[in-house]
Amino acid sequence: MTGHSNSPHGGRRYDRTPLVVTWELTQACELACDHCRADATPDRDPNELDISEGISLFEQIADFGDRTPMVVLSGGDPLERPDLFELLEGATEAGLTPAVTPATTPSLDRAQLEALSDAGVNRIAVSLDGASAKTHDSFRGEPGTFETAIRAARQAREAGLSIQVNTTVTAQTVSELPAIADLVEELGAAMWEVFFLVPVGRGVELEQLEPERAAAVTGWLYRQSRDAPYRLITVEAPFYRRVANEMREPDEGSVTVGTTGAGNGFVFVSATGDVYPSGFMPLSAGNVREESLVSIYRESDLMQQLRDRSSFDGPCGECPATESCGGSRSRAYAATGNPTGSDPLCPWAVSDHEYRFEPTDPFAETTKTSSRS
Repeated sequence: MTGHSNSPHGGRRYDRTPLVVTWELTQACELACDHCRADATPDRDPNELDISEGISLFEQIADFGDRTPMVVLSGGDPLERPDLFELLEGATEAGLTPAVTPATTPSLDRAQLEALSDAGVNRIAVSLDGASAKTHDSFRGEPGTFETAIRAARQAREAGLSIQVNTTVTAQTVSELPAIADLVEELGAAMWEVFFLVPVGRGVELEQLEPERAAAVTGWLYRQSRDAPYRLITVEAPFYRRVANEMREPDEGSVTVGTTGAGNGFVFVSATGDVYPSGFMPLSAGNVREESLVSIYRESDLMQQLRDRSSFDGPCGECPATESCGGSRSRAYAATGNPTGSDPLCPWAVSDHEYRFEPTDPFAETTKTSSRS
């Protein structure tokens, strides 16, 4: 089986080195958000990677060599790790500059943000799934999280940290996107990461978009990205690249959009060291306690299969855009139990390629036009 070396991002070979490594430091979190992938709990798992194992993991990440991956420390809530700042010191000593995705709890205060900045963190991510306390807190099922996120974003910038805003797209949140886009700009965020729901964890209870509307949303995102002062990327919506290519103007040249795939540019390490193609595909390719992350990513059968697009089944395997898109492997697995199956959110896949994309307004019936639409 051969690795797939399609590299839409700066010449990086994704079969050799991921763009992003995310380590779930812990599943512990004070919150219990309705859509949580991790099924977070109040208590830490006693089998979490300890401080020495965490530092070893950072050294393994550095061993990827040139073009060292971006490192994201996630959870749960990373602030639930009492050794977080020792881990950050270990990351810095390994030559890494980590980003952190803290939960929006009262622990995320100005002092904590300044300490993260002093420890060498370059970016934090905050989640905004609505543009107001009413809509965001209703989706999250946790009152007060909107105000905490807004305050944390502003204080983080004052502390010298770069800001990323993460947004989950579901049938409930999609109408909020134009107003969230305005808020992302107002906050001075460097990046807006728009995640198209994969129904895992507590997220299985949430309603996804219909495929044609999902494509229309990516069309709107592409228009948004042309003039936005922040970088816009999608997660688990690789058909965004196909939509962008269909929408580009003749003088735009080739289109580069931010989207990676499970095991193909992205890899996830769980709190207990299991290595997954993504946090939304609970199929283990190995464990960093037993084998180097580098060899697991490059050589495991699962990772290689996900990069070998000739192995894909159904419409995704027959699609002329497979090389540039490939469908969400995580969503295919969640829907079918087969990681090489077809992505049920892709309108081309569900229509046996009969779908013809038209750049329509995905919010026409649900929200007023944003000032940036």
